[in-house]
Amino acid sequence: MRRQPRRRSTLLLLVLASLSVLLLDARGEPVVDGVRDGAVDVLAPVRSGAATVLSPAGDLVAALTGGDDLDEENERLRRRVDELEGERAGSASERRALREALALLEIDWVGDMASVGARVVGAPVSNFEDTVELDKGTDDGIDEGMPVVAADGLVGRVVEVSGKRSRVRLLTDPASAVGVRLVRSGDTGSAEGDESDSPLSVLFIEPGTRVRDEDLAVTSGLEGGAFPADLPVGRVERAEARPGELSQDVRLRASADLDHLDLVRVLLWEPE
Repeated sequence: MRRQPRRRSTLLLLVLASLSVLLLDARGEPVVDGVRDGAVDVLAPVRSGAATVLSPAGDLVAALTGGDDLDEENERLRRRVDELEGERAGSASERRALREALALLEIDWVGDMASVGARVVGAPVSNFEDTVELDKGTDDGIDEGMPVVAADGLVGRVVEVSGKRSRVRLLTDPASAVGVRLVRSGDTGSAEGDESDSPLSVLFIEPGTRVRDEDLAVTSGLEGGAFPADLPVGRVERAEARPGELSQDVRLRASADLDHLDLVRVLLWEPE
């Protein structure tokens, strides 16, 4: 009977130590990478437990890893959605999660690219970055630099990874830059983050280019780029050619809903 409080104390000490390591790393202290990654993995079961409680639909991300049974999983999820809608059964969150998983299975713009399904389980560690944490890491084949997508478009890319966790820099992060191509005109530029509640800023679009509201921008996929070609990035919210400027002021609204991420796919793609 006396051993349980000791186990709880040990767990508390591990969590506190792990949090201390993460905070030091966020402040730029010289923390060894292996120690930091270990801290993230120590916290993983605790955070996973919270995610499970908040996700009544269960572990749907297993269906998003692809494979020979992808069509079967697609059909199974579709039948489950129909059952819940028809019987008015299950919670609203369960129905929403099922529909989101089904939408991720059905996106066609990733082609036959291998991917890993993941759930968003963590928010930014500071107010100075737009990042989220996923419940999958190197144990599932994820590596730094890999693109992350939602059903409607590009989310960002992996910037830090451990065995069981990965951190994704969102498109809206000030440090984010994505090579894009305006589909209608063919012009290329760079979409850069500003703030989470602001549209993306697209640089290097020439003043003479006719840019219209709602024009679609996709990843350019230029040689040496950080993303494969033709992933939806966003649509033009406004464009203004200012006298004397060498490029237009073009703003994009991200295609993916970055404020309400739950299930995502990590594309197992790396630049050549």
